[in-house]
Amino acid sequence: MTRGYYEPCKTDHQNIYVIDRGLQSTRTMKAFSEDGITFVCRAKETRKHIEIESYLSENEETDHGESILLKDSKVQLYTGVSIDNKRGKKHFKQTLIKNNFRLIIVKNNTHEVKEFWFLTNNFDLSAQDISKAYRRRWDIEVFFCFIKQELNVSHLISLNKNGMQIMIYMTMIVAMLILIYKKKNNIGYKLQKDAFQCR
Repeated sequence: MTRGYYEPCKTDHQNIYVIDRGLQSTRTMKAFSEDGITFVCRAKETRKHIEIESYLSENEETDHGESILLKDSKVQLYTGVSIDNKRGKKHFKQTLIKNNFRLIIVKNNTHEVKEFWFLTNNFDLSAQDISKAYRRRWDIEVFFCFIKQELNVSHLISLNKNGMQIMIYMTMIVAMLILIYKKKNNIGYKLQKDAFQCR
């Protein structure tokens, strides 16, 4: 899937697609919702919207440990529609999309205070679960960054679930063998990795 472009896919699953800030297209989010595809994406802090309803109650616990919940609302989003003016030039008019989305805004509790805006079409999960789903996405990215950069896994040779699991397990087994080799031979990580690759 490229930015702003979406092809319908099978919807007979319970997956939640967690997407980074690369997806900002309201039309793609609308297409996801109409096809029954659940998503969570990080939105820009300047995202134009109107609030329909707030889900925050006075007695709700907003301190989630790692973050503080600032907003949980049902919203409608604007999108740019291309219009030709009298001179034949195109410009974009902001138009409201009638689909309802959920906007969750949290502030982290670390030394570097920052707000995170999340958009989703899931109205069943708690706001804490939505923000946790995005954090889990980052953990997965860090893991794949590790196996690509440190273990030289350049691509997955299988795209089905079983094939990917086997490849990841084999990669992790090799990584453990490398660490054992390193400890027994008292050598640096790069040296013993190169030795494994040459054999």
